[in-house]
Amino acid sequence: MVFGMFMSILDIQIVSASLSEIQAGLSASQSEVSWVQTSYLIAEVIAIPLSGFLSRALGTRLLFAISAAGFTISSFLCGFASSIEEMILWRAFQGFLGAGMIPTVFASAYTVFPRTKFHIVGPIIGLVATLAPTIGPTVGGYITDATSWHWLFFINIVPGIGITIGVLALVDFDEPHFELLDRFDWWGLLFMAGFLGSLEYVLEEGPQYEWLQDTSVAIFAWVCGISGIAFFWRVFTAAEPIVNLRTFSNRNFAVGCVLQFCIGIGLYGLTYIYPRYLAEVRGYSALMIGETMFVSGATMFLIAPLVGRLMLKYDMRYLIAFGLIVFAIGSYQMTWITRDYDFYELLVPQVLRGIGMMFAMVPTNNIALGTLAPDRVKNASGLFNLMRNLGGAVGLAVINTVLNQRTDLHITRLQERVNWANATATETLNMFMQKFQGMGDAALMAMKQLSQIVHRQAVVMGYGDAFFMLTVFYLGLSLLVMLLNKPASLAGGGDAH
Repeated sequence: MVFGMFMSILDIQIVSASLSEIQAGLSASQSEVSWVQTSYLIAEVIAIPLSGFLSRALGTRLLFAISAAGFTISSFLCGFASSIEEMILWRAFQGFLGAGMIPTVFASAYTVFPRTKFHIVGPIIGLVATLAPTIGPTVGGYITDATSWHWLFFINIVPGIGITIGVLALVDFDEPHFELLDRFDWWGLLFMAGFLGSLEYVLEEGPQYEWLQDTSVAIFAWVCGISGIAFFWRVFTAAEPIVNLRTFSNRNFAVGCVLQFCIGIGLYGLTYIYPRYLAEVRGYSALMIGETMFVSGATMFLIAPLVGRLMLKYDMRYLIAFGLIVFAIGSYQMTWITRDYDFYELLVPQVLRGIGMMFAMVPTNNIALGTLAPDRVKNASGLFNLMRNLGGAVGLAVINTVLNQRTDLHITRLQERVNWANATATETLNMFMQKFQGMGDAALMAMKQLSQIVHRQAVVMGYGDAFFMLTVFYLGLSLLVMLLNKPASLAGGGDAH
């Protein structure tokens, strides 16, 4: 089951490093190809909270097998897609069907195992949930480099079949309640899909189209607002609501969800910002980006067992605070970024990011899900995992907006400084003019070269600002841990209240 969840989470990021190859292969435009990611994310965000109801109705075994089989079949169809429209359609199916695997694993782990084993189970699940998005670009880069983009999807087929058969044969720890399906709340599903789907669309498309100034973004923002109100009304009035939001009355679960949302910002935000910097400013290939990003993944892998051991000895709230502060320090080191930052300059920030992520993530999972009564865990797990994905979507939207606006601001400021009165600028311009002598219009070419340098410098300064924003955010977030009730120690194996 954990392997199935790994595949499902990995598939979001594995494609991100190879979008340009897919774009060329399906002769799509830049805006069309971004939908290969967006359609998957929108479908996944709708399906994740649904999993709580479905795993009660169908039972873990059946739901997981359907999820894994559906994911495998849609991966196969994605690999054979011949047009961008087909690809977007099958990616949406892949996201919707595969999403059921993620919360189901979390829920099973915290209901099947006794509390005394949480310190072993927690790090394994936390590691998979954080490692998959981090090494996604690496794996994607290698596969595309070695074969072709089709194999990004074909690679899921054999493990997918194995997981489906394995789950049907081995998993048997809860009974399905098919009678629940008769009371399935279709209106609730419709409102939830409208609310979460359009929210994801607005966050995805907003930054590049000036938010509400774009008609489609404005329309979806309205849809999101109206379906959101209808959804909340429906959830609190329906006899068998599609998601039970009353779980949020548990303080540790509610604060855990807020932390999970904010961890999602860092997890997906930095998995986006590092490769974008390396591609845009350094001109790295997908493979080189993957190798640079691998450091974080390796760190997480090595640190996970340690987090499990420390959770037995220390108050988990302090571990979360420590993780968030380490994460902030890693981001702070990146605020001095220049265009020369390479593998070695990124090494320590990446290591700190890996350590911070594991320390923040694993105890948060335990505090939020490990303290709930077993009958509430299935539903809660869907909400909890949804928070991480929504955090990622909000994070990317904010980071993109900050990058766009700060870059524009720095360009304006630099252009004010780079004028005829600035000796360095004039010298540089003269140097370029000599270099381009006899190649055509030397003055124009020199101006163009100088303008490129100014623009690149502004972009790098924009990245520095984004990292600074993350630093302040995570330092502030570490104080939120004070709101958590002290969780019962894992070693004592005490009762879950």
